[in-house]
Amino acid sequence: MTNENSQSMPRKLIRWLGRCFIATCIVGLLSWGIYFGSTMVIKTPVKEFLTYQVVRGDVRVTLTEQGVLTSTDNTEIKCKVRGRNTVTWVIPSGSIVEKGDVLVRLDTKKIEESLSLQRTNVFEATATLAETETNLTQINLSIGAYESGDYLQRLNTKQTEVVIAESNFASAQKLYGHSKLLFKRGFVTELELESNAFTVTQADLELKVKETELFVLKEYTKALELEQMRGNLEATQSKIAADKAGLQMDIARRDRAAVELENCTIVAPKSGLVIYPTAAAWKDTPDVAEGVAVSHDQVLLIIPVLDTMQVQIGVHEAVIDTVRLGLPATITLPDDVVEAEVTDVANIAKPLGSWSANVVKYETVIELPTTPGLKPGMSAGVEILIATHKDALSVPVSSVVDTSAGTFCWISTPNGPKKQQVILGDSNDIFVVVVQGVKEGDKVFLHPLADIEEAQDDVGKFLSQSIATDSERIARNHSSRVSIRGRIQ
Repeated sequence: MTNENSQSMPRKLIRWLGRCFIATCIVGLLSWGIYFGSTMVIKTPVKEFLTYQVVRGDVRVTLTEQGVLTSTDNTEIKCKVRGRNTVTWVIPSGSIVEKGDVLVRLDTKKIEESLSLQRTNVFEATATLAETETNLTQINLSIGAYESGDYLQRLNTKQTEVVIAESNFASAQKLYGHSKLLFKRGFVTELELESNAFTVTQADLELKVKETELFVLKEYTKALELEQMRGNLEATQSKIAADKAGLQMDIARRDRAAVELENCTIVAPKSGLVIYPTAAAWKDTPDVAEGVAVSHDQVLLIIPVLDTMQVQIGVHEAVIDTVRLGLPATITLPDDVVEAEVTDVANIAKPLGSWSANVVKYETVIELPTTPGLKPGMSAGVEILIATHKDALSVPVSSVVDTSAGTFCWISTPNGPKKQQVILGDSNDIFVVVVQGVKEGDKVFLHPLADIEEAQDDVGKFLSQSIATDSERIARNHSSRVSIRGRIQ
């Protein structure tokens, strides 16, 4: 028992000391936490806003657009076949050709059929003309034959008949006179006397008929028949003129068809590089390809002169008044940068299309100096220097806010953001010249719409007023239309 008690005493002592050490540590940690917790100040992180310090410097006002290289002198290869035709073969774009090389072949089936038909028409028109000319010759001969032969023969016959009738009438009268003497003497009966008297009457009538026929022949029949012959002559002459015109028309159609058949094979008028014309903005494929229908006078290919190149760009109507001839321009090419100047500004806007989104642009041309390696179709970035403002105050474009009360920016001050109205001048994509409102050294907020509630409120009011104004205008227009419709009804 004594040994057991003597061994348990150190163990109890060790456990007691361990508990005391743990309790002391816990108390110390709590005291340290309470002390430092009471002395620490909770700091809220302060948001830092981006600002820009206003300085004086040169501000370059530029206009940037994307364009495409083209040649200033292009030989256009056009379709000379009338109507629409189908391309059966076309040389690849970018090919180098010699004068006389085949560039395009068009379908010839319909033109060959037309040419065959026109040749047949020419043969038929030639035969018709020859037949009409023969009829004219016959009519001319018949008029001469009538006047010199047929009419004279009929005239002689009628005159002979009149002479015979006169002789018969004279004989009948003599016989009737002799019969009257014999009747008085009783040698001729009354019946025979009446018979001889009837013979005189019959001979007289016969004479009058023959004289009438002779008169009609000389005065009417001759003129009527000659007039008919002359009418046939004029009609035949007119028909000859019509046949000749028809023949010439058929010949022209035949020759035109022959030329069109020849034009179905288009050859190069000179040596050079062949390219396809630029397709419309809304098209995904070129205008010229195998199986594509083309129309008369359509530009199929272009042979450009590579020594003189230019860039064509479209300038928005809002800034076209600032672009003028002679302005310097920097052209950024795939492998080079070229300095040039504006050489042409269109006075009429490009036609609007369904793909243009009603954006009105004016074509502007910048001619490039002779530079080796340039080819049509290359993309080019164009930067036109509109103006340079020397030693001017400027602020970033993002620092300026348009409101219903004017244009403002916010200046950083020790007391917080200060709203300041400004008067602006020219601007580029990054900076805007400040004419009045800020001074050198001021710090303006870069993004007031994102950082300052006052700017957000001003813009919100401005947008609300604009929406309300638009709504009122729409309501007035609708009311006017309803009123007009009511008056019409």
